[in-house]
Amino acid sequence: MNSIDTNDLPVAACLPEILRAASSSHPVVLKAPPGAGKTTLVPLALLHNDTVTEGQILLIQPRRIAARAAASRLSHLNGTPLGKTIGYHVRFDRCASSDTKVLVLTTGMLLRRLTIDPLLENVGCVILDEFHERSSELDLALGMIERIRSTLREELKVIVMSATLEPEPIVEFFRRSGTLAIAIESAGRSYPVDIHYASSLSRQPIDRQVLDVLPNVLEQTAGHVLIFLPGVGEIKRVHRAIQNLQISPEYDVFDLYGDLTASAQDEVIRPSQRRKVILSTNVAETSVTIPGVTAVIDSGLSRMMTFRPQIGLPSLRRVPISQASADQRAGRAGRTEPGICCRLWPKAAHHSRRENDLPEIQRADFSRAAMMLSAWGERETLDFPWLTPPSQASIDQSKKLLQRMDAINDQCQLTATGQRMVALPLHPRIARFLIAANDCGLPLRSAALAAALMTERSPFSNRSQVPGLIDQIAAMSRFVDGDRSLEVSTSAAKQMERVSNQLIRTMGTKSLAEHASDPHLDHGANRSLLSRALLAAFPDRVARRRDENREKAVMVGGRGVRLRGEALTSDANLFVCIDVDDKGVDADVRTAIAIQQDWLSDHLLQVNQEYEFDPSRESVIARRREYYDDLMLSESPIQCKPSDAVAQQLFDASRGRCSELVRGQNRDAEMFLTRSRLLAKWMPELKLPMLDDDAISEVLKELCRTRTSIAELRSAPWLAMMKAKFDYSQQQQLERFAPERLVVPSGNSIRIEYHEEKPPTMRVKLQELFGWTETPTIAGGRVKIQLHLLGPNRRPQQITDDLASFWKNTYQTVRKDLRSRYPKHDWPVDPLSAKATHNGLKPRTN
Repeated sequence: MNSIDTNDLPVAACLPEILRAASSSHPVVLKAPPGAGKTTLVPLALLHNDTVTEGQILLIQPRRIAARAAASRLSHLNGTPLGKTIGYHVRFDRCASSDTKVLVLTTGMLLRRLTIDPLLENVGCVILDEFHERSSELDLALGMIERIRSTLREELKVIVMSATLEPEPIVEFFRRSGTLAIAIESAGRSYPVDIHYASSLSRQPIDRQVLDVLPNVLEQTAGHVLIFLPGVGEIKRVHRAIQNLQISPEYDVFDLYGDLTASAQDEVIRPSQRRKVILSTNVAETSVTIPGVTAVIDSGLSRMMTFRPQIGLPSLRRVPISQASADQRAGRAGRTEPGICCRLWPKAAHHSRRENDLPEIQRADFSRAAMMLSAWGERETLDFPWLTPPSQASIDQSKKLLQRMDAINDQCQLTATGQRMVALPLHPRIARFLIAANDCGLPLRSAALAAALMTERSPFSNRSQVPGLIDQIAAMSRFVDGDRSLEVSTSAAKQMERVSNQLIRTMGTKSLAEHASDPHLDHGANRSLLSRALLAAFPDRVARRRDENREKAVMVGGRGVRLRGEALTSDANLFVCIDVDDKGVDADVRTAIAIQQDWLSDHLLQVNQEYEFDPSRESVIARRREYYDDLMLSESPIQCKPSDAVAQQLFDASRGRCSELVRGQNRDAEMFLTRSRLLAKWMPELKLPMLDDDAISEVLKELCRTRTSIAELRSAPWLAMMKAKFDYSQQQQLERFAPERLVVPSGNSIRIEYHEEKPPTMRVKLQELFGWTETPTIAGGRVKIQLHLLGPNRRPQQITDDLASFWKNTYQTVRKDLRSRYPKHDWPVDPLSAKATHNGLKPRTN
């Protein structure tokens, strides 16, 4: 091993403690600032201390650029060729051998390895570096490794390293599984950094803002200048602007981002006597250390991985960085000597920024992680050991998508299709698209270009030239063949070409050039194959036009959409929405691909007989409906017959109308209900059945079982159904203590009216009560009947519940008033001795 100046790297002082903790199988949580030497010294210390660990050492880096750089530096320091003792494996690129003892992997490659080798059989130690980035894959990897270590492989060493993340939450994570983790913190190596802020928020483009401060920065410092920009597009624009500025020929301008070739990345990092201006994404924030930087210009922006609902895929979105990220960027200027940092935002706005970034698992698409868990045999996502668990909504949405794509079954087990998908280092949608394209015979060149167009930055500056996906695939195919007639961003188009080549290699062939003879998509059959492959990847984006409006449609999930631009060019009834702008009442669809109904997956098709209550008909109607997932494809009316489903619909529609329905065609049922309820209240000792609302609902439910309409319920035998709740003795008690009618002195049987909130009443002609001395009562004498005493005109002349008082105090006044108006009627002076008559007329004399 080449000599390393351990005094020059602060982590060197921590190595004995790290090795002791690892030797005792305690997980280690190391916090060390960027440049402290953790990525360099810890793997080499483990490599050269055989007593600490046996087996391969896996160093996990979240970024490809960092993985390649770390492997290169470790090999150099170890004095061995890259790919021998120390190697790396990133997506589409592997440099390792059977002799490799330290393998630097990206997190994605570790997760793939875990699906193939779930116990990491020949691995002695896993080092999770740059854990503060908190990608979903890092969180998933931590949980998987701890599950292995705590259940089956206690000897597996685990070291978690971070530049900024506090150790306590990770130590607590290990404690929950019964493990004592050792937290170690290393000092950093830094010098003062003088931070300057913009005077105000600028509306100028980023390239203009950078050019405003760059000359002054170059004059104030003698070292390299590191400029943080959000993405590749901004890097290219600033690069052109600096070249046009022609400040000085004594420095070189370099770009630094994840998709650079390995040789280009090495050139940026390699020490140089010439001054450098380095335009970088956030890969230089902590993942890559560049010696000699003394000045930083920070745009304050980055592209963060979020879920992009427009295309149903993860996407990099430009967002303000957190305060913690800003501090990390500024610190890059003070690694070797005092430096300066120019922030392109005002100081007043700095404190309104988030202190730390949210973990990716709380803001990004979860479907890739969900598929990896299924591949690993996990069934209950929230039972998995998470440092920060995903939301239940995110879990449910991801599982539903994977089931729709036929990647997992209802038990969250991988299907045959899912097993093929998980073998590809791609988002599940793109993996499903390429598998479907391969299965249906779509030319691989077109499939790879389509996948790249869905995932990468669009190269087309003028979308009107190439409005649709098929046009864009054809244009990119021409670009690859050397046609430069279209207006495109060359850098974006080259990146798309690189990604397409990588995808083709993933599928087992060499490059786009090898497929130059593939048929073009202007062939009708190939367009159909593309549509079928897109349908497999976007089963949740199927939409059906609304019959009444050609522009409007409804999508799986019930979301309304409106077709715009080129999406309107097709008259197809069914289509897949590829690019959706989910704003407003209806989401705008900018790109749509027509499909045919017979292409739809059988496992998502179903035919149902459905029932619903039609208020206009006051009856349940039945329809036969065909669905794709929850999207109705067709419907037709069918005969509605009584069934449990019909009964439930009718019951739900009528339960609030019980009073009306009990009344039915006459009032007998309603009066029986009121009588029984009142008597149960007046004489609880009788223990009569209580016909409360719940009991009446049960009667209604029973009647609904053999009926389909409100009209049938109105004519239903409500009285008989309610009487059936009472046995013979109870019915007799009801008739005795709360009778329907009462015989008065005239011999007539008069109906008693019962009321829930008022006393019972009886409307009776005054002459029919002659001879009665007291007010009649019911309920064993506990309740008086209120008498409505009617005149010959059938109108109440007096209302009383004290008949004796009426005869004594009021009758003579009523008699005087009525005898002159109705002389034929009987108005005796003494009503108590007079004979009652049912018609009220004077008795005839012979």
